[in-house]
Amino acid sequence: MTNYDIGEKIKMLEYHQKLLLKMVKETNLKFDFLIVEKSLSQKETGDILALCEKLSIDMKKQKAEGFVHFHPLFHEFQAGLQPKLEAREVIEACVEQGLFLPLMLEMKKYC
Repeated sequence: MTNYDIGEKIKMLEYHQKLLLKMVKETNLKFDFLIVEKSLSQKETGDILALCEKLSIDMKKQKAEGFVHFHPLFHEFQAGLQPKLEAREVIEACVEQGLFLPLMLEMKKYC
């Protein structure tokens, strides 16, 4: 297979991916949909999930210490996201899919 053939296959796959996204736009798996829509790699997705896990733990500790404002965690969340993503869209997708709910509901207050 030539480089040209590989390039054409990639273009076709990208086109088919766009069509598939249109077909499943009404899914409840909004975070997963966002990952595909923004063409994030498995590593990039893992980084986001690890960030959310870390911030969830941090928020739980801070709540136990009596914190009621979590704006610094929101800034850390924003800073840790891939440039392809906006905080609001990730938060909304996670809430819709039920991921990291306590954290995301708190982060939603700062969008």
